[in-house]
Amino acid sequence: MKEWNLKSWRKFPIKQHPVYPDNQALQAVETELKNYPPLVFAGEARNLQERLKEASKGRAFLLQGGDCAESFDEFNAINIRDMFKIIIQMGAILTFAGSCPIIKVGRLAGQFAKPRSSDTECVDGVELPSYRGDMINGAEFDSQSRMPDPQRMLRAYHQSAATLNLIRAFAQGGLADLNEVHRWNLSFVKNNAFGKKYEELAERITQTLGFMKACGINTQNTPTLKETEFYTSHEALLLNYEEQLVRQDSLSGQWYDCSAHMLWIGERTRGLNEAHLEFLRGVKNPVGVKIGPKATKKDILGICDILNPKNESGRLNLIVRMGADNIKECLPKLLESINPEGREILWSCDPMHGNTIKASSGYKTRVFERVLSEVKSFFEIHQSEGSYAGGVHLEMTGQDVTECLGGSQAITEAGLGCNYNTQCDPRLNATQAIELAFLIADILKNRNIPKNSKAC
Repeated sequence: MKEWNLKSWRKFPIKQHPVYPDNQALQAVETELKNYPPLVFAGEARNLQERLKEASKGRAFLLQGGDCAESFDEFNAINIRDMFKIIIQMGAILTFAGSCPIIKVGRLAGQFAKPRSSDTECVDGVELPSYRGDMINGAEFDSQSRMPDPQRMLRAYHQSAATLNLIRAFAQGGLADLNEVHRWNLSFVKNNAFGKKYEELAERITQTLGFMKACGINTQNTPTLKETEFYTSHEALLLNYEEQLVRQDSLSGQWYDCSAHMLWIGERTRGLNEAHLEFLRGVKNPVGVKIGPKATKKDILGICDILNPKNESGRLNLIVRMGADNIKECLPKLLESINPEGREILWSCDPMHGNTIKASSGYKTRVFERVLSEVKSFFEIHQSEGSYAGGVHLEMTGQDVTECLGGSQAITEAGLGCNYNTQCDPRLNATQAIELAFLIADILKNRNIPKNSKAC
């Protein structure tokens, strides 16, 4: 394999990438971005890899979730707070009910670019480029909005910086304090059966904290009770942006993409001889790759050879997205062929993308029960194959949206239009996310305990 450098990806074939009409304007933005401060630090990415090592051994669990695509228009402190709340609320359920350390990774502070199934979109006989996320073009259906604009990368950077600033404040400044566990339950969730179940769990946590305080263990002498580790991630789709935020670590001399702690590439852009794998092989962040039902042993081993040639634990996360039916047939065969190879892989489940359908009303949606089914199958298959289900990867929101059918709220096709507000793909709302967290907690609690485990 040829020597990697920041620009080596530009010599490879690339998919799902915009073509900017003004190359001079693009170069000016890239130069400006390159001089901006990093959004995260190399040491934080290394810490995350250490946590992911534990998940790959079944001693911790990765909870990765957030918006399908962040929005410039929906950017505000309330939405960031509610997303943070729902993730730490799910983390509390999984930790306390599932007796397992939870690694919390948000799909935020950079999730602005989306792959699309078609390069163009046709409405009423008018064909325009597809919307690819606010970092690239606009969602409005007109020729000016759909033209890729490099200035959008600068706005995405500044919004990411502001989001990270607030998230760090929430994680370290008091909102994550376990004494605030009741405040994490969003108001519209409380009257739901699973919201009430969470309140019961929160009361048990409060009682436990009271006992610990009586024993001399409190937030003053035990910072982990009032703070939480929270990491960021996004799809490394727009490489013009990612390249400019790569920095060389002064301690190790290694290169890190400082746009996020973890990056991933999608099912459509994981070609072994293509630009996205070439770019990610040179950065030391933990990286993920989406794996669909057509993935082969050759594909997986090729990805491992390129992205994790030293077979480091915690480096590579394969995110399975097969669909509730396909996973039962495809994943057992894949694991049966891959597990004996001894590759260090963290397996996680994306139960969203393989279960997308179009409702009769025209809305793109997902059926919650099929999401649950894929998660259950993911755990069962790993259990039977002797490997570990290490995490979940969810498109979700802290808002009270109606984008996915079913769940305890029994959202129907007729109800999708009540608050369908996504930029791109349908997301679980907070109530559905809590319901899913309780299901996963029960599975974690009952799965086989790994040898020498201190956590699960």
